[in-house]
Amino acid sequence: MFEQLTSKFEDLFYRIRNKGKLSPGDLDKALREIKLALLEADVNFKVVKQFLANLKEKALGSEVMESLTPAQQVIKIVNEEMIRMLGSSGGNISFAPRGPTIIMMVGLQGTGKTSAVIKLANYLRSASQKKVSLIAADIYRPAAVLQLEDMAKNIEIEVFSDNNKDPVDICRKGVEKFTRERSDVIIIDTAGRLHIDEVMMDEIRDIKRAVKPHQVFLVLDAMTGQEAVNIASSFNSAVECDGIILTKLDSDTRGGAALSVYQVVKKPVRFVSNGEKVEDFDIFYPDRIASRILGKGDVLTLIEKAEKVIDNKKAEELSRRIERQELDFEDFIDQLKSLKKMGSLDKVMSMLPVPGANKAFKKMDLDQSHLDRMEAIINSMTVRERRDPHIINGSRKKRIARGSGSSVSEVNRLLKQFSRTKQMMKNFSSLKGRMGLSLRGFPGV
Repeated sequence: MFEQLTSKFEDLFYRIRNKGKLSPGDLDKALREIKLALLEADVNFKVVKQFLANLKEKALGSEVMESLTPAQQVIKIVNEEMIRMLGSSGGNISFAPRGPTIIMMVGLQGTGKTSAVIKLANYLRSASQKKVSLIAADIYRPAAVLQLEDMAKNIEIEVFSDNNKDPVDICRKGVEKFTRERSDVIIIDTAGRLHIDEVMMDEIRDIKRAVKPHQVFLVLDAMTGQEAVNIASSFNSAVECDGIILTKLDSDTRGGAALSVYQVVKKPVRFVSNGEKVEDFDIFYPDRIASRILGKGDVLTLIEKAEKVIDNKKAEELSRRIERQELDFEDFIDQLKSLKKMGSLDKVMSMLPVPGANKAFKKMDLDQSHLDRMEAIINSMTVRERRDPHIINGSRKKRIARGSGSSVSEVNRLLKQFSRTKQMMKNFSSLKGRMGLSLRGFPGV
């Protein structure tokens, strides 16, 4: 996520941190680099222009805090302006005081709208303990209704569909049915088109008038860059959206849509979809996204994810073992499995507040099949070897490789990965004191 942009900001910040003072020329050079980085990320030109003007005004007009160097002050201002550009509020759902909360989902075909409907339904049921029901109003895309019903069945959520060819009538009947059945939330999956279409706009206007949704969410594909801004403007003019859901954020290495849409449309991004699993759906926090874009990690999201999958007693025991430098291979494989539950490992590592952590772990290729191979290698070790890897010499490596159906080079690679992870865990645990944060939920901390 935002890989290209993060890399450029990390390089820029590294260079200016090494300067004792920043001259006006240094500042102008930094601003030019930021401008190029944002334009290459497909951020809207007007947004970039305003962003740079705000940066320059604050950087030249601010008094340098005693505890900060001028370079650190610039970094602080960039962070503040990035949050402002993303929008001061992300957020959750405002539920109706009485009766069901009706949410209408709109967007073009191919944006992942139906998947976003399922993910939002699953999120509201899990996070807010709500009874959620769905209405299948996309009667045009082949098998759209079947797709929604199939996906909803997997998470045990009811869908209303009808052979009626009038989507407005389908929505009206669905709302009446689920209101009688006392659903807390009703989500309507409306039809999209491959491009902006006046017939589609008329249809969603008619649905909105008929069922009076409490909130209208526009689903946008993050990978479409500036085009997402144009799409958002069209939909917002037609039905006055209350918020935006960005999909495919995990595949968006640039960030143009996320960084442009709020400033242009003035509608907040509420949620982001960042993976294929139904659980890959999060509240959009502008400050956390800004932190990740600027290469500073996202500790709070990391902790929230960890708390869902980590047993506290095991985490506390592992923390003590790491502090005593007693981490062994059995701990190692347990922790990797826990990290896997939190999402793909490159996503998790991108949240670490350690410069270059994502790049370092990207080279390790830790997918599920790789984890399986590592586990096979570890299982081929003796108890003594798992507890004290230093004794694994050449002959032991050959025996372990034969027993696990792997090669000696794979055994060597695992030993190196173990050593790097052990050191990173040790360094990460030391952040508790330096950052004044409780990282108890994170595995090994």
